[in-house]
This record gives sequence, structure tokens and C-alpha cells, in this order.
Amino acid sequence: MKAVDVHTHVVPLTLRAGDGRSDAWPSVERRSDDDAAVMIRGRAFRVIDSRSWDVERRLNDMKEDGIDVQVLSPMPELLSHWLPSSEADDLCAITNDYIAAMIAENPGQFRGIGMVPMQDPQLAAKRLEDVRKLGLRGIEIGTHIAGIPLGDPRLDPVYAQAEALGLVIFVHPLHPIGMERIGQPQELAAVSIFPLETAMATVALLGAQVVHRFPKLRLLLSHGGGAAPWIAPRIDFAYESTPLLKRHLPEAVGTTLKRFWYDTILYDSRSLQYLQDRTGADRLVVGSDYPFAIRQKQPADFARRALANVDFTANAAALLAEPNAGFVRDDA
Repeated sequence: MKAVDVHTHVVPLTLRAGDGRSDAWPSVERRSDDDAAVMIRGRAFRVIDSRSWDVERRLNDMKEDGIDVQVLSPMPELLSHWLPSSEADDLCAITNDYIAAMIAENPGQFRGIGMVPMQDPQLAAKRLEDVRKLGLRGIEIGTHIAGIPLGDPRLDPVYAQAEALGLVIFVHPLHPIGMERIGQPQELAAVSIFPLETAMATVALLGAQVVHRFPKLRLLLSHGGGAAPWIAPRIDFAYESTPLLKRHLPEAVGTTLKRFWYDTILYDSRSLQYLQDRTGADRLVVGSDYPFAIRQKQPADFARRALANVDFTANAAALLAEPNAGFVRDDA
């Protein structure tokens, strides 16, 4: 069976500062053949190495990690939901073209997920057609759009068009809230808070009934859905015990969670087994977070050892199915 890693990131070397861009525009400053820095507001946001852009090095690492296919997606900070929409549109085009070019170097072993200017939902919905034409399988978005919750109705045009085109939406933590509530050391806060951020985004999607209003939309939650599967029993207890939540939720949250997709980046087999218990076996796909320090090494082996009954190859094929030319919704 092919091992497909659905959660990996890239950074284009073609990002340049200047040309009248705002100071929040991310640029890449090459430091050596193997090192570069992502610069934002004149400071190094993150030091990266050639794994972020070099196809041959990726292929070698994939062989060592037992991965046959990687799904390339932007480094989350590149999503830049806070930029002026015109700049974000340019950045999305540069990034999507770069990912498509990497895929073209080895189409048998790469797939891609791009990005659109989510701060302008109408424009973003239009750009989804460009994503499809590039052969990318979907888009990555943050857990909020510069403070706008993912359940906000202003984002509905994006969800509707992604559903119509058969494109995946990959939800990744970005600029999490609450860092100051954890305090020091900052590194501990940064590592710990991503799963909480994903849970908040998931609750926003649940409250807005996004997966019910767009039933064919494939929503992939990063890092195993974060804390969302762990708080579902609490929400469901309230749902069954009082009439309050039944006014807002069409079904128990534990049932709705089975409508999302999840990667396996949980680092512990017992956590992954719990995720399967909560969500079922057909919505789990292998992920690693390559090439960053927090990545799960040997991700397919880890997932298969924890869940020998899950067909991760079939799940990945279903998640990453070729985009549609379009379809007519059942309720149209």
C-alpha cells in the first residue's frame, strides 16, 4: 500500500521584499545553499533549510521515512490573512505556482494544496478555480481569518465554491490566542496551544453547521483535530442534559465529528486510538508536519502500528480525489 503524507509544508524561494509591499509581506532571504530565513517586518520569523524548497532532498527524506507521496502545502504563516487583499492575492499566486512547479518535477510523488486570499471571501471563491486548474487538490486556511471565526457567514462563498469544485479545505493553527495566558517559557506555550486553537476553530465550524450546510465539503483538521475530540463528550453531555444546545446543533457533536477528516500527528498511539474511537476509521490520514522540528518521523509506520485495521491509503485517495469540473447540489 502506498504511504501518503497529507501534511507537509513548503516555502517558495521566490518571495522577495520591496515593490511597494507592506512590511507584513513575508519574504525569503537566502543565507547559503542550504539555509534561508523567512523575513516579516524586518525580522527573521523562522530559519528554514533546503527541505522547504528542494525537491531532491524531499524525495530522499521521503524514502528514509517510508513515504511514497507527499502533499505539499504552504508554511502556515504564508497564508497572511492579515495582508491587504491585493497583496494576499499576489502572494497566493506566487505560492500556488511554486507548489505546482514542485509537483511538475515529480508528479508521481507529489500532490499539492494551495492558498487563496481569505480576507476577501468573494475573491477567494473566484481564485479556487485557479487552484483547480493548477491541479492542486485544495487550499489551506488558518483557524481564523484575521480574527474572523471559521463559522462566520462571510466565509460561506468559499465553502460553497470549494464544495462545488471538490476541493479540500485544510485547517491549520495560525496566530493562536491565549499565549499570554500561559506565559513563560514562550516555547512551551507555542507547542501547547496549537491543539487548543484547532479545537476552537472546530467548535466555530460546529456552531455554524458548516459540514451540514455544505455536506460534500471535505474539511481536514490538522494535528488530529487538536483538542476537539477530547472536548466532544463534554459538549454532548450538555447537549443531552439541557435543551440549550439542541437549539443550535442538529445532532450530537460526537456524530458531527465523523464528518471531518483528521491527520495522525498525535505522537502517541493511545491518542491515535482514541481519535479513531471518536471519529471512525475512514476519516484518518497520515501526516507528519515535515520539514519542521515538531514533525512526526516515520509517520506511516507510526499510524499503521497504532491502527492496523485502518486503510490509510484508501482514506488518502478519498480525501485527495481529483477536483470536480463542478456538480449540482442536491438542494439546488
